[in-house]
Amino acid sequence: MRNAQPARTSRRPDLVIFDLDGCLIDSEITSLGSLHAEMQALGITDVTVEDLRDRFLGVSLRNVCDFISEQLGRPCPDDFADRFHARLFAAFETELVRIEPMVELVDALIASGTEVAIGTGGSIERMGMALRCAGLESRFSGRGFSGDQVARGKPAPDLFLFAASELGFRPENCAVVEDSPHGIKGATAAGMTSFGFVGGSHLEGIREVQQKRLLAAGAALITADPADIRRFMLDDQPVTE
Repeated sequence: MRNAQPARTSRRPDLVIFDLDGCLIDSEITSLGSLHAEMQALGITDVTVEDLRDRFLGVSLRNVCDFISEQLGRPCPDDFADRFHARLFAAFETELVRIEPMVELVDALIASGTEVAIGTGGSIERMGMALRCAGLESRFSGRGFSGDQVARGKPAPDLFLFAASELGFRPENCAVVEDSPHGIKGATAAGMTSFGFVGGSHLEGIREVQQKRLLAAGAALITADPADIRRFMLDDQPVTE
């Protein structure tokens, strides 16, 4: 599941920014299920998990709260984020799994001298919990960035530009790995090369559709196999069809 790669030089990226949920950890089904349950508890019963996936994949909880306010006709409850996170974090403790081929890509990049970072639309608290439960804290110590830290979350470029600036890299020397069109759009707007990953379990049954969405958003390459991204970034080899 790959699109033709663009013209490129042999220069490797200096920094690769990874989305967290759905790219490094297979957490989106758990997250969407927790979100759906909390919305149901508020009386929002006509929205499916699939609706939530299509609308909110890759965006911050602020966007979700805005949607809830629209649905309820009143402000989102003050404790909604706390209740959602409590449900989600309890599930993380027992259900969270890593996407091992993607973790292997991270390790290969680190071994090559390439810097890596996290750029997630999730909260700082959620990012920390997920990295701890997945055993990824040491790989991204001091290199985790959240939508909480910028004025505009994905699809705006702010998060990616903030991460690059904080770590001392020029945007054009950075690459981004994302599973959502919102993230790909943000990376493209930031002037970074973006790679679409469609290997997460939350995309089961819609991989072809998601591939088209990521391509339309500006992804340079789309694949369900992190080995393709590794060849593109580290081996300077074309990805075969």
